[in-house]
Amino acid sequence: MTPLQSVRKRAGDAIFARVAGDEGPARRDRIHLAEGPRRFPSGSPIHVVHSDASMFVGGIRALLLQSMHPLAMAAVDAHSGFRGDPWGRLQRTSTFLAETTFGTDEDADGAIAVVRAVHDRVRGTAPDGRPYVASDPHLIRWVHVAEIDSFLRAHDRYGARPLDAAGRDEYVSQTAHVARALGAVDVPETVAELEQVLADYRPELEATDAARRAARFILVQPPVPLTLRAPYGLLSAAGVAMMPRWTRWPLRLPWLPIVEATAVRASGALITSAIRWAIGSAPPMPDHA
Repeated sequence: MTPLQSVRKRAGDAIFARVAGDEGPARRDRIHLAEGPRRFPSGSPIHVVHSDASMFVGGIRALLLQSMHPLAMAAVDAHSGFRGDPWGRLQRTSTFLAETTFGTDEDADGAIAVVRAVHDRVRGTAPDGRPYVASDPHLIRWVHVAEIDSFLRAHDRYGARPLDAAGRDEYVSQTAHVARALGAVDVPETVAELEQVLADYRPELEATDAARRAARFILVQPPVPLTLRAPYGLLSAAGVAMMPRWTRWPLRLPWLPIVEATAVRASGALITSAIRWAIGSAPPMPDHA
């Protein structure tokens, strides 16, 4: 192994360990190399998007955007433990995405069953007095569309292989399978439908105190070591720059259009390219997939 390859491996291992945990390599091999039928063929749009380093930017945007629904945020604030164990939650989320994107049908169905069981137990009352339950199809659809819109927009801007219009529609359609399996209804199947559903949720959205606390935690007090603060700052700035303008003041996010269109966009491209280089390509899918 050359010195350059050694540096790349160490960097890739550090990033992967944060996202996937100590058991990440074994879990990755199990997911990617297991024998069995899979819902999505290798190289399909959902594989292209979910294997790209732009997911780091999309993930930050998704968390911020999802927090704008008061009932969804109340459930996260009371039950997820994202402040007490942020990396554990991230690792569980990344594993779920991997299993439902790249895993066998059996693994994907198992992961979905686990999440549905958790959702059935998550219920309570929001600060405004409204009851919530995480298995509510309306809330599941909100979490889904905020996530998919974020992943797709980040990939459009920073992905190594941007999708064409047909590929973007196929991505939305493919991710709809998982949303419906989790209990969502009326799930969008095209980009146009996705945009309409997001617009339909707009009257319900607002930034609660819990949402602003979550934003501060994600952006100002991230649970990352000092050595990763600089690259994390570039990722979070890129994520914030992609947030809708109407979310900025409610969440107390900065809005600097000229800087975001120049320096932030350039630094976002730099850091996602660096992560892509460090991690390298995903393990190959088995020949029968």
